[in-house]
Amino acid sequence: MADDNLKLEVETKLLLFLSTNGVIMDSRTLAIEGGFDHKLVSGAVRSLQSYEMVTSEEITINSWTLSEEAVSFLQSGSAEARCWQAVPTEGISLADLKANNSAEVAEVGFKQAMQHKWLALEKGAEPRIVRKVDSIVDQVKEQLDLLSAGQELSKLDLDKLKKRKLISPLATKYFKIEKGVKFALQKVKLATDFTQEMLLKGTYKDQQFKEYNYNSLGQNPSGGHLHPLLKVRKEFREIFISMGFEEMPTNNFVESSFWNFDALFQPQQHPARDAHDTFFMTAPKTSNTFPAEYLERVKTTHKSGGYGSIGYNYDWKLAEAQKNLMRTHTTAVSSRMLYKIAQEGFRPAKYFSIDRVFRNESVDPTHLAEFHQIEGVICDKGLSLSHLIGVLYQFFQRIGITQLRFKPAYNPYTEPSMEIFSFHPQLKKWVEIGNSGMFRPEMLEPMGLPPDVSVIAWGLSLERPTMILYEVANIRDLFGHKVNLNMVKSNPVCRLQLKGQA
Repeated sequence: MADDNLKLEVETKLLLFLSTNGVIMDSRTLAIEGGFDHKLVSGAVRSLQSYEMVTSEEITINSWTLSEEAVSFLQSGSAEARCWQAVPTEGISLADLKANNSAEVAEVGFKQAMQHKWLALEKGAEPRIVRKVDSIVDQVKEQLDLLSAGQELSKLDLDKLKKRKLISPLATKYFKIEKGVKFALQKVKLATDFTQEMLLKGTYKDQQFKEYNYNSLGQNPSGGHLHPLLKVRKEFREIFISMGFEEMPTNNFVESSFWNFDALFQPQQHPARDAHDTFFMTAPKTSNTFPAEYLERVKTTHKSGGYGSIGYNYDWKLAEAQKNLMRTHTTAVSSRMLYKIAQEGFRPAKYFSIDRVFRNESVDPTHLAEFHQIEGVICDKGLSLSHLIGVLYQFFQRIGITQLRFKPAYNPYTEPSMEIFSFHPQLKKWVEIGNSGMFRPEMLEPMGLPPDVSVIAWGLSLERPTMILYEVANIRDLFGHKVNLNMVKSNPVCRLQLKGQA
């Protein structure tokens, strides 16, 4: 409130001065006479100018301000002049000069005096300093005297003083102020909105409104920023779509053990189904809605086999299949989609998904308890391992990976299964980049798919290629609560190397 009163006082005195004199040639004069800080006068000028009550011309005076050292030179002379004066005609030892004088004189002054060739250093057992001239002119003090008096110096002299940090530039600004087209002795607050009350009471007729500035820029919106994983995900998604794949719905993070494991012909005693590998739900703890006939066929296949298999020969338990969990892979979604195809009548299909999965793993620079899985699935008649290898070459070529190798592997729900390796040019070695295989008949035929239908599939993580593209060494710096938000805001555009495409 006190600040507002002071601002009002400055504005009032400024307007009264203008009313009497017509013009204020130097706003600093008003500040001195009123005892105000000139910043307050400047603020009052800008405020009144926005109301068109005054006009102003800003004037800048460029001058120099002296450092504390320079001010001491004005009083006592420069350091080099005092150093010369401290050396008697018979000379003095360097040790005595330092002992009897300040560091400014004995070090800075001595150095400058030597450069001016006012003094000389005679070497010997004890170095002595002697005068080389009988008299000197203290040019530095003379130059500082001229500057203090408002006179100008040559650029060479100014540069020398600046180099010694004796002076620094000073820009002084003030205003020449005159009456504006809407000059008045009192500022009338302009309305910024046309309100309902003004309309009802008719006060808008006498109300002064502030003009709108249609050229002014609005405040920049603090919009969101795409995370690197989302950028890379978009690139992979476009690759799948360009290859004719359809995206699967993956919005169910919570899945039943039946669709996550049992439907994939993964036995209930498999280590992946233990609590140390999987996050099981406490609420809701179980699921109870399953296709009854399909459930029975899955149970029989696990217990005693079928479709050319002897099964696992164990006591399959419904309670295990009912347990809810955080899905460990998006293949649980693939199993639901394949079952849906079987129930609606077989048709060839190509599906993909890119979404989050969860595993109870120890967190380290390359592993998290939650990550993103990329999965591709092709369902058709007559598919073989050669088709899978061909599709993998086509898929990885589109992201710039041309050197592939395949290694036989084991998965509970694919046979044959292959690990996918690529040659890493920076590491100069082959590294694993994904997994693949053909879904087993024990998984497909209980769904109701014809025996001559095959399904090939492959998967990889989204984090690993993203870490390579953005040169992230620790996965925790890419995903999770330790991520630097500035990285999310400033990360570059992602563009995978689409081979053969513009």
